[in-house]
This record gives sequence, C-alpha cells and structure tokens, in this order.
Amino acid sequence: MRILFAGTPGIALPSLEAVARLSLEGVCELAGILTNPDAPRGRHGTPESSEVGAAGEALAARFTAADRTPPVLLKPERLGKEAREAAAALGPDLLVSFAYGRIFGPRFLEIFPLGGINIHPSLLPKYRGPSPIPAAILNRDAETGISIQKLAPEMDAGDILARERIPLSGRETTGMLSGIAAERGAALLAALLRRSGGSLPEGTPQNHGEATRCSLLSREDGFIDWRRDAEHIDARIRAFTPWPLCMTRQGELELYILRGRCYGAAAGPAEGRGPEPGTVLGVDKQAGILIQTGNGVFAAERLQYKTRKALEWREFLNGARDFIGSRLTL
Repeated sequence: MRILFAGTPGIALPSLEAVARLSLEGVCELAGILTNPDAPRGRHGTPESSEVGAAGEALAARFTAADRTPPVLLKPERLGKEAREAAAALGPDLLVSFAYGRIFGPRFLEIFPLGGINIHPSLLPKYRGPSPIPAAILNRDAETGISIQKLAPEMDAGDILARERIPLSGRETTGMLSGIAAERGAALLAALLRRSGGSLPEGTPQNHGEATRCSLLSREDGFIDWRRDAEHIDARIRAFTPWPLCMTRQGELELYILRGRCYGAAAGPAEGRGPEPGTVLGVDKQAGILIQTGNGVFAAERLQYKTRKALEWREFLNGARDFIGSRLTL
C-alpha cells in the first residue's frame, strides 16, 4: 500500500512518524508527503518549511540509510492540475491526512484507488470543522477524542474507521490537548494500517443529525469579556492557549492573561453589589492576582504585557505597581 501523507502543523508529526516507521518496516510505503508551501516566519520574514515539511526533509536521510527510496516532498500552492499530476506520478493507493489545511476536491481524491482517510481530534460527528480541540475546552466537555474517518465530499462527514475517547480533567489547554491528541491519533493510525492488509475496513456511518460544528479562530476571539462568569473566562484562556491567547486592556496597555483559574463564586454586579467586572481586587498569596468577573473571581497566575516578557504573577506585580485597583476592559 503506497501512501501519500498530507499535513502541515506539529500536531501531524507523530502520525507522519508512525507512517514512516511502518514504511521502513515494510508494512506500507510512504511514497510522498504533501504539505503547505514555505511561509515567511520570524522577525525577518524568511520563508521556512512547515513543521511537516521540515520533518519530511529530515526523513530523507533515514530512508536513504535504510536503502529505501525517500518520500517525495510536495508543497503546491494549490491542489490544481500540476499538484494532481505530481501526486499521481507517485502511484499512491491511499491518502492519509491530518491537519493539512486545505479541502481535497473530487478530482484530487480520484488519484487514490483506496480513497483517503483523515485523522480528526474530536468524537465525530461532534465538532466538525477546523477547531475541535478549542471547542471541547470552551464547552467544558468531560471528554473528547480522536476519530479516523474516510474522506467524504462533506467536511468531516465520512464513515468512522477508528475512534478513541480522551477524558478531560478540566485543566487542559489547547496546547496540552493537542499533544495528547497527536500521540493518540498516531497510535490509532498505526494500528489501523497494520491490520488493513492492503485495504480499508468498512466504516460506521456518522449520525449526521447529531453533528455539531466549530469555526476557524481569529485573534479577536481572544478578547476577554469580564462580564462573563469566571468559569467561562477560565475555559476561554485555556482554549486559546497557545493561540490566539486571551487579551484584555489596562488603560492603553494590552495585556495577555496566560494562565489562571476560578477563585470563588463571589457575588457580582448582576446582584446589585460588588465591584465592576474587570476590577483587580488584590492578591491571594497562594492563588495569584484576583480579578472580579460578572459572576465569581478569577485568579490570574501568569501575565504578559504585549511588548514585554511573560511573568508569574509576583514578578509581574513588581513591574506593575498600580495594577491592583485598576480595571481591565475589552
């Protein structure tokens, strides 16, 4: 079974590594790697490979040392005719995708006799779309999971080939949960490919009536509305770490709240008493900087002014002496 692997960010790396190991073992053949083009990064805007692209370049030496043909690295600007011809020239049987970032059209999928499969970090049909991990944290779910589905014309609507549940503690960030999902997804993919025998099993159709969707995140999603309750704000900060991060304003200064937790269910302005939401109340020597919300108090543990470095709350207060008593706003 010849495989074209498609992925772009770091969450796809363990799955790429799993396919590479299986290829070196002779279980399958990693014919090629499809990723997004090099993009400007850093202060100077120097074009750099995606994380999957860089890993693909590094794999060449391993395959050569093992006397195997290295996978061909494809970085097309779009999945048009040239990209289809380049993919078809590799003679792939199966497309394996994890967070590639683009839609595969029917003409592209026709290249693969076995079709395509996609690793999606949710319990499909829940959270179809581009941000399932933040969605599970935002909604304070008790569990999420990994699904491997057949690629279908409708996004994330294909038959389920494998699935694993991941219990949530309520303290995960998107960064932490992405790491867990990456490793679990790779293990699930490896198990599926090992037992495939050169073909794919019949999948289980999704219940489309139970489908929910999540949308692409933007920087504006990270602004904190202190009128919301403390639990909502805590979930939002965890869901938007490491991107886009949660931001508020202290006067003209932009401030990121990088970590914290609910402190207590103190009464808020909705009950006609108490300080205004966003008021910095003081400190708790164990919990951090206490901030009033619309219902309850939030304890900020790690903060960062936009132009400065991130600091734990005690260090932060050393350089922000007028912070206590100030009011944070949208």
